[in-house]
Amino acid sequence: MKNIFLFIRRFFVFICFIILQIISMIFLSKYSQTHEAFFSAVTGDVTGKIYTKFNDVNSYFSLRKINQQLVEENAALRNRLKSDFQIPDTGKFIFTDTLKIDSLQKNRKYLFLPARVVGNSVSSQTNYLTLQRGSNGGVKKGMAVMGPQGIVGVVVDVSPNYSRVMSLLHRNSRVSAMLKKDNSFGSIEWDGDSPNELTLRNISKGTTVNKGDTVVTSSYSANFPPGLMIGTVSGTENEASSNFYTLKVKPATNFFTLQFAYVIANKYYNEQTSLENNKLKNE
Repeated sequence: MKNIFLFIRRFFVFICFIILQIISMIFLSKYSQTHEAFFSAVTGDVTGKIYTKFNDVNSYFSLRKINQQLVEENAALRNRLKSDFQIPDTGKFIFTDTLKIDSLQKNRKYLFLPARVVGNSVSSQTNYLTLQRGSNGGVKKGMAVMGPQGIVGVVVDVSPNYSRVMSLLHRNSRVSAMLKKDNSFGSIEWDGDSPNELTLRNISKGTTVNKGDTVVTSSYSANFPPGLMIGTVSGTENEASSNFYTLKVKPATNFFTLQFAYVIANKYYNEQTSLENNKLKNE
């Protein structure tokens, strides 16, 4: 204890200087949007590299399970591709649905960008993931993220080599969803309690709901393509004063073992957004 006090006394000025520097950087990043964006990118890369080192050790002990997940995911993707489409390179998977989007009869296309999960939290009420793929790899804010079994979350922050994803297990997460059997739609949320249970709200009581019913993303989602797996109904809460069910949903994604994910780029949505932004600038 005596040595600690002697150390503090000897380097008191230097320690005060470091503390004041840290405080000033915190205030600067908090009240200046320019500096906040800069520090966010820097800290994103630093924390991403730290997560990568820890994740390397953890990944080694689960290689067999990861390989099995990749085999299943590749098989599912091949089943969804049509014979007249091809993969342009090994880093991108193209999925084309049959929905017409304009009078020119163009098909809407999605790019699936593979990414490694190097950071993941499930124990707080605001959980995030860190992906080892950033703006240099084509990732942008707002892009949807899915795993081998189902959806994962939405990208909320991007640095050159890493991206931060707001997990489905986040109190502010909202995803438009529907029951696969009859397209009854509602909203998927998380109540912050169990990471093994989501909540599906606003399903009309006129709908017949059974345990085990499949829940998928709806066509009203701004981020996710329709029809992606979310989970299965595990329970029903019937409130007499409401015209809607509150359903408990078991997520398809196991957030405890998630190692790889796919960032989904909606090319049509991005092109339309760019055109609208350019139109506003010209006006």
